[in-house]
Amino acid sequence: MLRRWVWLVVLVVGVGLFEMVRQALLVTRNPNLVPSLILLGAAVAPAAFVTFVLGRRLDYSLRSGTIGLIAFLGGVVGVVTAGVLEYDAQAELGALPMVGVALIEESAKLLAPLAVLLFTLRHTHPADGLLVGVASGAGFAALETMGYGFVVTLRSGGDLSEIGEVLLLRGLLSPAAHMAWTGLTAAALWHAVRHRTGSAAAGAVVVFIVAVTLHTVWDGLGGLVVYGILAVISLGLLTWTAHRLVRRPDATVSLSPSGL
Repeated sequence: MLRRWVWLVVLVVGVGLFEMVRQALLVTRNPNLVPSLILLGAAVAPAAFVTFVLGRRLDYSLRSGTIGLIAFLGGVVGVVTAGVLEYDAQAELGALPMVGVALIEESAKLLAPLAVLLFTLRHTHPADGLLVGVASGAGFAALETMGYGFVVTLRSGGDLSEIGEVLLLRGLLSPAAHMAWTGLTAAALWHAVRHRTGSAAAGAVVVFIVAVTLHTVWDGLGGLVVYGILAVISLGLLTWTAHRLVRRPDATVSLSPSGL
């Protein structure tokens, strides 16, 4: 029971620390506090959601410290890789379509999960894949949000209301975006490696295509209504997968042609 509710402690403490820094910044106008504000605003929601997933009744074999390392390395490696690839693609093509951005970012977020998979081939379990994917997506989302927060800080001249809006919106939406998409894809990938069948491999490919499609629509259309619809779909698929893994430990998202 304690593990199941740790996420709420992480969220409450994180929000409290964020508000403490924000109030201090309002009073002192000390720009040295802005990085702390952006860091907390970008990291609290992803950290709470990873803790929430970690507390579910799933058969995980990875320790909490390992998950934290995956979030950190997955975020750094994913953001840097995606940034370089997107820059090179734009330089060659002149403009990069949204589907290209989605394809690059969804692939980059899988680098850390793939590295973990190489070291756990004998102990693969879809629940571990789901958790690792969510953690890698969390690191990516947090660092990306920090980047957006920094840009807004420069463009707005340090307007705290604008900074707060960006951090709040991206923080609330991060579990339904990067974290959910990579969690689904990694769970399907773990399932494919565990079973090594054509249908499992096809399922992993289809789930990846679904993630790229959701990402493309998210970036291409935008707007709160679209975000809300996509959030319901993404979190719905993630929740469905988690419940299937509780009932059937070897199950994962069944989106392969044989599972339709």
